[in-house]
Amino acid sequence: MRPHALADGLRLAITTFTVVPARTGRIDRAAATVAMSLAAGVGVALGVATGGLGLLMRYADAPLPLAAVAVVAAWALLTRGLHLDGLADTVDALGSYAGKERALEIMKRPDVGPFGVAALVLVLLAQVTAITRVLERSPVAVLAGLAVAAGTGRAAATWACRRGVPAARPGGLGALVAGTVPPLAALTATVVLAAGALLAVPERPWLGPVAVVVALGVVALLLRHARRRLGGVTGDLLGAAVEVATTITLVGFALSP
Repeated sequence: MRPHALADGLRLAITTFTVVPARTGRIDRAAATVAMSLAAGVGVALGVATGGLGLLMRYADAPLPLAAVAVVAAWALLTRGLHLDGLADTVDALGSYAGKERALEIMKRPDVGPFGVAALVLVLLAQVTAITRVLERSPVAVLAGLAVAAGTGRAAATWACRRGVPAARPGGLGALVAGTVPPLAALTATVVLAAGALLAVPERPWLGPVAVVVALGVVALLLRHARRRLGGVTGDLLGAAVEVATTITLVGFALSP
């Protein structure tokens, strides 16, 4: 690894997954390896911060659904809505049943089609409903649940960028980060998240790790389908992976009474 790649990669991870300003360093494949390997850690930090917001609203006697909406809104604001945009674009492209080039063209268009709108509505409703349930638990479980859910979403992007996975097109974020992550880095992030998930559902501790594994498994199927249709990953597909994994993890955490 070249000198300063770690610092450059950390900056790239922060600026890619959050709106937090960071001085731009050298952006290359070495920095991308670090950035995508650290993605889950950035997600955990976002989850803890927004979990604190949810708890503050709960202690202020705000209705839990309103607190959940605030958490989801904070996630969107702190990430510029990029992952939601990627979800909408990916669903529109894959739902078109068009060929590779046409699907990639649909993915790049600025407008959102009916498939994308439906996906956004369903995902946001699921997240708000699940977070409402999570906010009923102890502070430790709330922070662990939101941290692990947000971290698992970013870990999905890490898995999507593992070595051997090509980019769908030569330009853009996908081309920069595709195939950069060693499988061990993705596996390590998954194990750490699964361990943290033991605290997310106190009534059924085993449910937390299961939710993490299932979420990443569903994303693996999504990526497999997208690779067949598109030939590889794109920046939009990474955003879709983040939202899908985050949502499934939250739904899993919400299943316990």
